[in-house]
This record gives sequence, C-alpha cells and structure tokens, in this order.
Amino acid sequence: MDSVLIAKLCMIPASCLLEVVFDHVHYSRDTKLSIMVVLIGVAVCTVTDVSVNARGLIAAVIAVWSTALQQYYVHFLQRKYSLNSFNLLGHTAPAQAGSLLLVGPFADYLLTGKRVDHFSFSSLALFFLALSCFIAIGVNLSQFICIGRFSAVSFQVLGHMKTVLVLSLGFLFFGKEGLNLQVVLGMVLAVLGMIWYGNASAKPGGKERRSVLPLRSASLKGSSEEKGGAEK
Repeated sequence: MDSVLIAKLCMIPASCLLEVVFDHVHYSRDTKLSIMVVLIGVAVCTVTDVSVNARGLIAAVIAVWSTALQQYYVHFLQRKYSLNSFNLLGHTAPAQAGSLLLVGPFADYLLTGKRVDHFSFSSLALFFLALSCFIAIGVNLSQFICIGRFSAVSFQVLGHMKTVLVLSLGFLFFGKEGLNLQVVLGMVLAVLGMIWYGNASAKPGGKERRSVLPLRSASLKGSSEEKGGAEK
C-alpha cells in the first residue's frame, strides 16, 4: 500500500515536468515550495514502511506516466479545440468503454483465472455494478472539469485532499487507532500546502505559460480573414 501511495505522490512531479517540457510553464518559487509542502505532508501521514520489488517498480512507473500523460492530454485537447468537459467526455467515453469491454474480460481471466460470463449476477450485484458505473461517470466528469478549468497539477494537488479526508473520516467513524502525532502533523502540513498552492499559483507569475496554445476558434478566425483578404 505504501508503494502505491509513493507512486501517487510521484504524479505531481511528473505532471509538472510535462507542463514545463511541452507547454513551457514557469512555476514561481512559492508555487514550487507549496507543492513540496503538500508532498511532504501526504508522505508523513501515509507512508510508514516501503518495500520495493522490480515488478512493482515497473508497474508503478507505467501507471504514473500513463496517468500523467492522459491528464495532460485532456487539458491539451480542451485548450486546442475549445471543448468543454461534457463535449470531450462524450467523444472519449465511447472509445474507452469499447476498449474496456474488449480487453477487460481477457485481463480479468489472466489475473484471476476466472471468466466473467461464469459469474453469478444477482440483483444485488447488478445494482452495485450500475452504481459503480454512475460513480465512475461522476469521477471522470469531475476530473475533466477540474483539469479543463485549472490544470493536471492542480487536479493532483486537490486529489491529495481526498487522502486527507479519507484518513480523517476513517479516524472519526472507525476509531482512533493509528492516529498519532505524525499523522496529525502530516495532515496539517498537507492542508496548509494546498492553501499555499492555491494562493501562490493565483498570483501574477505564480504559474505562467510562456507559449500560449492557439485556440481553434482563433485559428479559424484567422483563416477566414485571410480568405476574405484574398477574395478582395
């Protein structure tokens, strides 16, 4: 579990690197420090003992970079084609669902040795299956809205708030076992880092895109003006 949390922590540096390399985004000193405070806070309250093996490391690297690229590409497409979250989700969801329907049963069989069609689908199982699908739609939509409005880095910073909330609610409803000074300190650091990141990135120069990606509408407008000038 700790290895998974460390891989999740690596998402922010990977997303930052993609924005710096492809979009030439410049982060101010305060923005960088706030991100570091968030990472340190989440690491302090979640990571206790780490054991790494070769297969797990390869899986973590693939998961981190594939997720970072997917989230960056979501933001890239929304800016390039001036798409809102609903439009982009409507274009990508059918392809994702189709690929999962084709690949999913074979992946399940390779991992578990059991076939999906042999599972006994009761009414309760179908209910939770449908509920899971609706929740997944909400998660994808919220991801597209957040990334489109802000960026993949901001989405990852906000995502760590979920970790803090899960820990807090777990201690509230299931007892205070595991709650100690280290966990409390980590959660406080993470929340303070998120607040700092929001203020630092919103300031002028906190997060600047040095090369602005041209919007589709602007390019279409330019081409129409060139065409009108040629006709004259």
